[in-house]
Amino acid sequence: MTSQVAEATTSPQGTDLLTVGVEEEFLLVDPHTGAAVPAVDLVMEQVPPELRGQVEREFQTSQIEIGTPPGLELHSIRHSLGMLRAELAAAAERAGVRLLAIGTGPVPGPVPPVVDKPRFDRMIERFRLLVPGPGNNGMHVHVGVPDPDTGVQVLNHVRPWLPVLQAVTTNSPFSAGVDTGYASWRSVEWERWPSVAPTPYLASHEHYRRLIRQLIASGVMLDEGMLYWYARLSAKYPTVELRIGDVCPSVDDAVLVAALVRALVATVMADIAEGRPAINTEHHLLVAAHWRAAHDGLEGDGVDLTTGELRPAWELVDRLVDRVRPALAEHGDLAEVTDLLGGLRRHGTGAARQRAVYARTGRLEDVVADVARQTRG
Repeated sequence: MTSQVAEATTSPQGTDLLTVGVEEEFLLVDPHTGAAVPAVDLVMEQVPPELRGQVEREFQTSQIEIGTPPGLELHSIRHSLGMLRAELAAAAERAGVRLLAIGTGPVPGPVPPVVDKPRFDRMIERFRLLVPGPGNNGMHVHVGVPDPDTGVQVLNHVRPWLPVLQAVTTNSPFSAGVDTGYASWRSVEWERWPSVAPTPYLASHEHYRRLIRQLIASGVMLDEGMLYWYARLSAKYPTVELRIGDVCPSVDDAVLVAALVRALVATVMADIAEGRPAINTEHHLLVAAHWRAAHDGLEGDGVDLTTGELRPAWELVDRLVDRVRPALAEHGDLAEVTDLLGGLRRHGTGAARQRAVYARTGRLEDVVADVARQTRG
């Protein structure tokens, strides 16, 4: 987590509104071929000094990450994302490369090395060939919670809704020069890591801590930072972190997801306060729902976790929005979310937009150019 996201994550005293912050990971590519390039050090040198606290290296040398300061106002998140993306895209261009908000690289090429960092070296030593491609780029949304016990209850309550949010963010249909058949190939590659999974149903904060200790002892994690559940508590800050999505292609998409995540957390916190229990969704059905979200995105079906049956994915999105509508209104986000959802219906997910460009031109170079345009905004 970048330092800016970590600061001031709890809500100001005297308000029930929740803060939200966003982290985004990007791919660095050759501007001519679209193949991933190990250029993070060159780009970091070009980042303005006043922004370096909000920009970090990621796992591979073809990746770079930004983090917004947390805020109550959605327009402040929009401003931060827009400014950081524009500045980072410009820094990438000065370094001779291009910045892409994309889940994984669509164009074939050599796999860039891992960033030279002792912890990453230990990860490669233990897990070996789990780095399958040019970089997996996600979006993480942090929402402030008052204490860890409440945070664990939030994790239980949000579990059934995370496949819907995953479908909204799908943005990686191409890999190594071919259409994978998935809307989010990043999700498939990411699941190679043994600690990637839906968050289990948790009895208490102590249960959460005990599982972390046991997973580290088992060897599937080096440390708590490798707890790659789709939602988790921050190890250092008073937030829940939802980390299920591909990085979104545009600022509009990212703002929509941030608003929906915050509204979902606010909604379930009201349920918790009123003593309503979380639904203990069966683990394997939850896995199936996440697979379906990665496969179809919003252009097909999703699993209705109340019945186990398939429903049109947009029907599940509408159900989520209806569920969180009061919280959207309370935070002043309802009008903007309604408008952004209309745009998403018209234009499709990032995956659908990439496929539309490829269907028109038959060139992945054009897909890369279009993603770069959306990234910069």
